[in-house]
Amino acid sequence: MDLPPVGLGTMAVDDSAVVETALDVGYRHLDTARIYDNEAVVGAGLAASDVSRESVTVATKLWVDDLAATDVRAATEESAARLGVDTVDLLYVHRPRGPYEPTETLPALDTLVDDGLVDHVGASNFTVDQLRTARDHLDAPLAAHQVERHPLFVRDDLLADAREHGYPLVAYSPLAGGQVRDLPELQAVADRHDTTPEAVAIAWLTGTTGVVTVPKASSRAHLEANLAAATLELDDDDRASVESVETERELFPE
Repeated sequence: MDLPPVGLGTMAVDDSAVVETALDVGYRHLDTARIYDNEAVVGAGLAASDVSRESVTVATKLWVDDLAATDVRAATEESAARLGVDTVDLLYVHRPRGPYEPTETLPALDTLVDDGLVDHVGASNFTVDQLRTARDHLDAPLAAHQVERHPLFVRDDLLADAREHGYPLVAYSPLAGGQVRDLPELQAVADRHDTTPEAVAIAWLTGTTGVVTVPKASSRAHLEANLAAATLELDDDDRASVESVETERELFPE
C-alpha cells in the first residue's frame, strides 16, 4: 500500500473532533482497532469532515477474539458499520493469537477481499516466521505490517522482511509513550535542528525506507507538529545519534 508518511493513531482517542481536526490539517490515514472501542468515534470524525472518503485510508484490526474463521466476517461487518464505511481499506490481524489459525483465518480474510468488504489485508505484531506462514496461506498480497518501533525498540528483521516483500512497515508508538523526550541522544539532534525530540523520532522513522508511522495526538498543535516532522531532514550523523541509544524498552510485549 502507498501509505502517507504520517497517519493518525487513535488508541484512547474518544472525541470525534480529534479525527475531524486531523483530517482538516492533512492526515489521510486513520488507524484504529476493535479493541480500542472507538471505531464509532473514528467514523463520526470521518463523516463530519469535508475531506472525501475516497482520499482517506481507514484501517482497523480484528482482535484475537475475532480470529476464528467463522467469526471473521461478522466482526468485520460490525467494524465497517461502526466506522460508517462500505469497505474497510486495510484490515489487520491484530495479534496472531487465540483462535488464529493461518490455514483457516487467512482464507476467510481472502473471501472478504473477494466480496469487496475489505480492500487490503495486513498483519500486526507478527514475527518473521509468522509472516512467512501468512504469505503461504493468503492469496491477497500482505499489504502492511504494523509493529512497535521507536528509538527504544527496533526489530530490523521485520523491516528487512517488509523491504524484501514490498509492503510498508507501519510503526506504532513512535514516541515511546513520551519517553523519547528524555533521551539525550535525541535532544542533541533536536537542538541542532531547533526542534523537539518528538519531531526527531518521527523524522527518523519516516526517513527510513519502507517505514511509515501512526503517532497519536489530540490537540491541533500536536497533530500539526507530528505531520510536519516528516519534512525534517536528518543527515547521517543525526541518524547515527538516534541509533546510538542503547536502552531497549518494549512498551507492548506479547
